[in-house]
Amino acid sequence: MTAVAEPTANDTSQVPAPEGSVTITMRILRFNPEVDSEPHWESYDVPALPTDRVLNVLMSIKNYVDGTLSFRRSCAHGICGSDAMQINGINRLACKVLVKDLLAKEGKQTVVTIAPIKGLPTMKDLYVDMEPFFEAYRAVKPYLMAYGNEPTRERIQSQADRERFDDTTKCILCACCTSSCPVYWNDGSYFGPAAIVNAHRFIFDSRDEGSEERLDILNDAEGVWRCRTTFNCTDACPRGIQVTKAIQEVKRALLFKRV
Repeated sequence: MTAVAEPTANDTSQVPAPEGSVTITMRILRFNPEVDSEPHWESYDVPALPTDRVLNVLMSIKNYVDGTLSFRRSCAHGICGSDAMQINGINRLACKVLVKDLLAKEGKQTVVTIAPIKGLPTMKDLYVDMEPFFEAYRAVKPYLMAYGNEPTRERIQSQADRERFDDTTKCILCACCTSSCPVYWNDGSYFGPAAIVNAHRFIFDSRDEGSEERLDILNDAEGVWRCRTTFNCTDACPRGIQVTKAIQEVKRALLFKRV
């Protein structure tokens, strides 16, 4: 009978190494509330192709090294927004960041640091509690509000009217913008950029009749006036939304009482 050695903790020898792969160090902030009093860093030296996405590398670690590693992921195509995390200190979607864009220069060892997004309670490893984020999102009533009798035909909208709020329709609720905001880190009651972006989408929709109601909500002390225009949110958005611009447009709508 042949004895088989049990893999040790963080043993990456079982991770497949396809031709053309390079070894990178994944430094991940781990936290298991059942056994840890505080988060700690763990490192994994794993092979990865330059064309791999960070999500692929995380899946390799979970599948071949440590099945307890926890993180959210779903579509893996930058649509669902579920795999938002800090990658080398910047809020990104793991499914959109390529390994080749993280490789160290001049043959140095590549170290990629992975941590959960800030401002939301960490439940386990890279898995955060999104409920405070969605509570703010629901508070701005992110849906079409129309009063009176139902129309007998579709609500017609010109191309120009549609373009007015086109940018903010791209939000996928990944929380990258909100959790990159220093005001949100320090003040959990701030609505945050994502909620304001989704309010903007309906405030400037010519078919909507709830703009004044939403503006009143955002005129609160923890609404748009808490924004300090640091542009962190715009830089972090994986969809390229001009988040800071949208917030400023909501501010102007409040100041001049017109949409």
